[in-house]
Amino acid sequence: MHADRDKGAGTGGGAAGSTLLSQASEDAVAPYTEGDPILQVRGLAKHYPLTQGILFKRQIGAVRAVDGVDFDLYAGETLGIVGESGCGKSTVAKMLVHLERPTAGAIRYKGEDISKLSGRALKAVRRNIQMVFQDPYTSLNPRMTVGDIIGEPYEIHPEVAPKGSRRQKVQDLLDVVGLNPEYINRYPHQFSGGQRQRIGIARGLALNPEIIVADEPVSALDVSVQAQVVNLLDRLQAEFNLSFVFIAHDLSIVRHISDRVGVMYLGRIVEIGSDAEIYDHPTHPYTQALLSAVPVPDPTAREHRERIILHGDVPSPANIPSGCRFRTRCWKAQERCELEVPLLAVPAEFRHVDTPARHDSACHFAEEKRVVPPEGELEIPGPAEAPGDGETSEAEGDERS
Repeated sequence: MHADRDKGAGTGGGAAGSTLLSQASEDAVAPYTEGDPILQVRGLAKHYPLTQGILFKRQIGAVRAVDGVDFDLYAGETLGIVGESGCGKSTVAKMLVHLERPTAGAIRYKGEDISKLSGRALKAVRRNIQMVFQDPYTSLNPRMTVGDIIGEPYEIHPEVAPKGSRRQKVQDLLDVVGLNPEYINRYPHQFSGGQRQRIGIARGLALNPEIIVADEPVSALDVSVQAQVVNLLDRLQAEFNLSFVFIAHDLSIVRHISDRVGVMYLGRIVEIGSDAEIYDHPTHPYTQALLSAVPVPDPTAREHRERIILHGDVPSPANIPSGCRFRTRCWKAQERCELEVPLLAVPAEFRHVDTPARHDSACHFAEEKRVVPPEGELEIPGPAEAPGDGETSEAEGDERS
């Protein structure tokens, strides 16, 4: 899913998709062009207090779930966020849609800080930033029909769809996400997991948003269904000019769908860059360790990759190590790592070099390391040399090289 492609290339959805697309164009206010940041996150933090006592509670510490996250999201772009469980990915997603109020930092939507908004101002912004939740089974109310679930946003924002046209709009949305419009009166338990996630996506599209935050939308689905949902998101982005924040554990899915990728560890982004920069030219040790754990279908590539084993457990977010928070598990750790917090910036050795390794990485000793070599660079041993034959043909020499 790449932002530099033709946004009008999306297919599917029929006349319903065209109707919704035209409506989205009419409702857009001063749409940003590609390349402009539509969402800017600076110093975002969320700390949950640890208290002691029953009648007289006092704070004795804090769980720093998110502790200083910075990134930009551009119009028409997909930003993937990956990391281990507990690193703060979902907390970031909740703060972006204001389900959690940040402890510190700023979330700027088109230049306006929305982190402290409330009331009508927050309601207006929420219309343009919607969320697709992780679990398609618990995110849908079992007592409501599909029509009521998808149409509920229209009750909150009646200006988007007058009452007389809501049923038709819901049916159009069902058609857009690949479901039969006649299913409008069915209940969630009558659908499979993949179909329920499509309903969740339709609900997210109801208000014609500009940004969709997808919090692990395919992690609870079968592999074949995952591909269908990812392809659906790909098509919808092209059709409605959406910007995605896509959170997932599966690195292969994130690479397929993302333009840029941010790697999180213990509440912070430790490396961020384009998909090619992160996957083919990682510079942070944690990113390299993550990539070395990805299953490789090619047996030859699997034999030639270097598996990086991290020792120890992830530190508690209530007791984060000083300096670099990855130093307790890093094989490169030195005294400097304990004393200084590394900044998320282009490493000094790459600043004046034209290389894909020139991207932001929070490491004092960042260096490029290719974890899985491309097929073209694999060394394939040639045939055994025959006795008495010391010459090598040109073709054999080329094969060995």
